[in-house]
Amino acid sequence: MDRDKILLTPGPLTTTLRTKLTMLKDWGSWDSDFNAVTARIRHNLLDIIHGHDSHVVVPLQGSGTFSVEASVATLVPHDGHVLVLDNGAYCKRAARLTSLMGRRCSVLAFDEATQVSPAALADKLKQDPSISHVVLIHCETGAGVLNPLQEIADVCKAQGKGLIVDAMSSFGALAIDARAIQFDALVAASGKCLEGVPGMGFVFIRKAVLDGCAGRSQSLAMDLHDQYVYMEKTTQWRFTPPTHVVVALAEAIAQFEEEGGQPARLARYRSNYSTLIEGMAQLGFKPFLDPTIQAPIIVTFHAPADSRYEFKKFYAAARERGFVLYPGKLTQVETFRVGCIGAIGPNEMAQAVLAVALTLQDMGITSAAPTH
Repeated sequence: MDRDKILLTPGPLTTTLRTKLTMLKDWGSWDSDFNAVTARIRHNLLDIIHGHDSHVVVPLQGSGTFSVEASVATLVPHDGHVLVLDNGAYCKRAARLTSLMGRRCSVLAFDEATQVSPAALADKLKQDPSISHVVLIHCETGAGVLNPLQEIADVCKAQGKGLIVDAMSSFGALAIDARAIQFDALVAASGKCLEGVPGMGFVFIRKAVLDGCAGRSQSLAMDLHDQYVYMEKTTQWRFTPPTHVVVALAEAIAQFEEEGGQPARLARYRSNYSTLIEGMAQLGFKPFLDPTIQAPIIVTFHAPADSRYEFKKFYAAARERGFVLYPGKLTQVETFRVGCIGAIGPNEMAQAVLAVALTLQDMGITSAAPTH
């Protein structure tokens, strides 16, 4: 059997053999052994953000977007007003799901090549006191921008606004300390920087706002307060959990801790990022973002100006060599994306760059320089 292709995407990710092998066993969803795995995961997740004193964590079936939607429905009152800080595709998704949840939603727009602005947020909150909650995407992987979580959280705290953080692509890699950053909810998922497999999200909810969330959600399946109360009472999930995903996450977290936790994970991803940037630059590729706002999670590159370049052919040729790239998510310029996360290191990134170089040769492209 050929080796698995390496996924240079923002998730699902390449996982370790240990994580894969964990999924070969079947588990009863009400069994005490499985309930102990769920409890261990919840405890270990709170360790990562130093959140035992301030937050609870509620797991939820489904992709990360399920948990973002559940957070809005559970935390925002029906007469609340959500402001979404928008500098990319996932911000726009957050705004759309907020409206679909029946909550009033406003958008504060920024260019997708820039960070969201704490000063602009402060001004907006002063102008419109009806805003009750702010939604921030920590790492907007549409372009790869790292948004200023601490500064946004400080503005929200100073003005008494709830903050919901989508930390899908940052949690486990970038430092998030609940002792220093106040947020009402922070959302992440199994198949990202913890290097588990996709299929469950989890939401950290601030204890101070938890009781007020009772009965708010218009959804049975996505009521995080009800899920939390039931788990505390029974140790079980309310509805059938993704058992194989849960045990894979427990194994992935064990490896995360063995590696050295968040600082070690970030160091490896930064090394991957450096290898990628340096190698691609030698081929003529230009990153879309200024490096000062680039997260070492996923990098957007300008497409080559050469008329022989076509993404579908480029993608297929790289895939043939064992590497799965990601299409661009931007509207104004043609791009593609390369992820730096997953159970890979600089060696795999160097191999990926070589695969790209050989692909360019196949296409007759001598320089990957963009049009500008």
